[in-house]
Amino acid sequence: MSQVQTQSMAIPRPKPKPRKGYRNPTVPLTLRIIAGVSLFILLAPMVVVILAGLNSGDHLSFPPKGLSLRWIIAFFQSDSFLPAYGFSLVVALVTMVFSTILGTTISLFLVRTKFRGQEVVRAFFMSPLMLPGIVLGLSLYLFYISIDIGLSRSIAGLIIGHVLVTCPYVIGTVSAALTGFDISLEEAARSLGANRWQTFRKVTLPVITPGIVAGATFAFIVSFGQFDVSLFLSPPDATPLPMALYVSLRYTFEPTAAAAGIFAIFLVVVSMLFAARMANLKRLANVNFS
Repeated sequence: MSQVQTQSMAIPRPKPKPRKGYRNPTVPLTLRIIAGVSLFILLAPMVVVILAGLNSGDHLSFPPKGLSLRWIIAFFQSDSFLPAYGFSLVVALVTMVFSTILGTTISLFLVRTKFRGQEVVRAFFMSPLMLPGIVLGLSLYLFYISIDIGLSRSIAGLIIGHVLVTCPYVIGTVSAALTGFDISLEEAARSLGANRWQTFRKVTLPVITPGIVAGATFAFIVSFGQFDVSLFLSPPDATPLPMALYVSLRYTFEPTAAAAGIFAIFLVVVSMLFAARMANLKRLANVNFS
């Protein structure tokens, strides 16, 4: 027995190979060039708007004749752009609230309920994304006129139109968060005595919060810049910012419109940074915003 043990101890054992660290696959140069060109195409118009809004000349032109805060001050003193900016901000906030509540509820219904024709119902709720905004705005306007209940050219009718346009964004992001949700977490909470509301508030809601915040941010941004629906549904005594910009660029063509665009871009950037901070979009969509 000792001789067998001695022979087994004398046999050299192969050393384990060192494990190689994981390396991210290198991105081809062609794709990097395409991504860089795409990013330039997306950012170049915003740079033009910012420089045009800081123009020291008397007319909207690019490249600017000089840099000045002249038109920024004119924006705060404007009787058309500043009220339009505030009106669009209020409408976007109200739309965001309704779209978030309605979109989250619809997402829970579509993901958690199995029934015949489920895909048809999902396509129905997502159809505003596929319809042209002009068609949707005109259809709503004609519908409001036909039923004649005071929604035509009213703030309530405008908000309903914005909710129809923005709700699919919330449905998409919340449904994505619910798809990867582990249902056993809710079952464990129910087995410990929690009711349905407590389970949703303490278990489900914290997990799907990134999807809710991301959808709410998209709804706010889309509503703030919505032009097609606002063209048909805006009340006569209140003008959204996109409509005010359209009228200004059509008739006066002054740099105040570009100055208003600067604050619109700033609002969108702040909204996206807030969403990336609060919703952890990297975990939701595997996208790094840092």
